[in-house]
Amino acid sequence: MAAQGVKLLGAWASPYSRRVEIALKLKGIDYEFVAQTLSPKSPDVLKYNPVHKKVPILLHNGKPVVESLVIVEYIDETWSSGPSILPADPLGKANARFWAKFIDDKLMPAIINIRRCQGEEQVKAIDVVVELLKVLENELKGKKFFGGDTIGLVDIAANFIALWLPVHQQIMGLQIVTKEKLPVFCAWIDEYLNSSIIKQSLPSKDELSTALLAYHRS
Repeated sequence: MAAQGVKLLGAWASPYSRRVEIALKLKGIDYEFVAQTLSPKSPDVLKYNPVHKKVPILLHNGKPVVESLVIVEYIDETWSSGPSILPADPLGKANARFWAKFIDDKLMPAIINIRRCQGEEQVKAIDVVVELLKVLENELKGKKFFGGDTIGLVDIAANFIALWLPVHQQIMGLQIVTKEKLPVFCAWIDEYLNSSIIKQSLPSKDELSTALLAYHRS
């Protein structure tokens, strides 16, 4: 299904921008990706997201929608093509939103904290992340994806854990997500990254590694 007037203002290496691309591709929506500079902020970022001044920003017929998870829900509600990203029932929706928020509010800050720590403090920071991942892993037991048999909101929210985190840990020489610690989660990562939609939507590990090496050297 082709859609007119859909633009995604984003950053190539941003897992948040890639969330939106996954949702658009799942729904079969044609869109234009417009790369934005973040340092300094591009004029479009300042114009269309003056509150948070960050990407991604979805422009639909010239109207902006901001915040990646909000955009994903907007896409799911606006276009009926393709699979549903959120469950149909209210309880299923509430649970999906809860775990997506858990990823953004609890897990992502804990992961970011690892890079800020050294020595024993870093070991403790890794333990915190692993315990949070174990909590999230419980939601996967008996399922192919968080969304069941198909990719849903929580899978899309967790794309950082599937690709960005393993690349970061390789660059930093750390062991965070391993089959010994998180076997169910690692099985999900393999399933997720081998999905045809995800292969179309995310960069390769080598491409991302090259981009993130510059970030780690900064």
